[in-house]
Amino acid sequence: MKFTVSSTTLSSNLQALSRVLNSKNTLPILDSFLFDVSNNKLTITASDGENIMTAHIDLVEGAEAGSFCLFTKTIIDAVKEFAEEPLTFEVTEEQQSAVIKYHNGQNRIPVQPSAEYKDFLNKQTVGIASTTLTLKAEELSKTINRSVFATAQEDLRPVMNGLFFDLKSDNLTVVASDGHKLVRNENYNVKGHEPAMFILPKKPAMLLKTLLPKDGDVTITFDESCATISFGSCILTCRLIEGRYPNYNSVIPQNNPNDLTIDRQTLLSALKRVLVFASQSSYLIRFNLENNKLTLSSEDVDYSTSANEELTCEYFGMPMSIGFKGTSLIEVLGNIESQEVVLKLSDPSRAGIIVPAQQAENDNLLMLIMPMLLND
Repeated sequence: MKFTVSSTTLSSNLQALSRVLNSKNTLPILDSFLFDVSNNKLTITASDGENIMTAHIDLVEGAEAGSFCLFTKTIIDAVKEFAEEPLTFEVTEEQQSAVIKYHNGQNRIPVQPSAEYKDFLNKQTVGIASTTLTLKAEELSKTINRSVFATAQEDLRPVMNGLFFDLKSDNLTVVASDGHKLVRNENYNVKGHEPAMFILPKKPAMLLKTLLPKDGDVTITFDESCATISFGSCILTCRLIEGRYPNYNSVIPQNNPNDLTIDRQTLLSALKRVLVFASQSSYLIRFNLENNKLTLSSEDVDYSTSANEELTCEYFGMPMSIGFKGTSLIEVLGNIESQEVVLKLSDPSRAGIIVPAQQAENDNLLMLIMPMLLND
């Protein structure tokens, strides 16, 4: 088998696919990339056993159809130092090797048969009874970017360890929560003919966060156990988290009458300054609210340190003192894009809601954070 491919295109795709891989695999064949040539295209596949990612590359010069496997580290290292030039692969199954020729040299690397890899792939397909949704890559990327930080890392409740996609007749809602903070994104550009839902694990979500293009569409096809996500020249197939996601709407307060409106970056900077002096066991920061004034304070009794800072804001509500975990609040504010945010409060024992002062068109973002007990 002989074919020619662009060196930089091959290298960039191998680097992207390598993000799927684990350092240790249960199947030795997964330490390799699967190369499959047909119809003047090269398809490269990588997998960690749970997630499968493929990339399609147009060949500079075609060849007869065929497939083989190359050890991942060997081929990545072999091509990453090339400038843009054509690389010609000559694969001979009899010698179990591939010769890679370039303008002033060549190298030889061993190949493995592809049968075992293809047997593995045949067991990972999405079922016929599946649901398909299409949305813009930019919208999905933005949703993942501002949600994935809120997912949990729990063994007892694995459903909390991923992003919950809830497709409804009027919108697509994506939710993430670790029990202390929650993010709910409602996208009214995406609608479903029938209600459907799935839980996307954190690893494929992080892969999408890194690899999604800035434009174009993403197509997600899913059933009860698997999802296939297509974007650009890549396809990501992953196993879904099985189980019932908690009723996220039931934990969101419906009546928080006390509204604090403040510049997001001003509040974020102040929190980072005050957090330095908070107890490292709790990271508690106290909010004192009254008369369009917010006072942030923290204290570490063990080291006799404390801090407080006053900020100007718009506050409509009763005077209140409420505590939040500073690190969690910084994460929440760091994942909102708007210039101003509104913090909606009920009382010191109930969750606070944080929303952008101005929502984007056809978009509704809500973040929730649980308060901490104040020892007055």
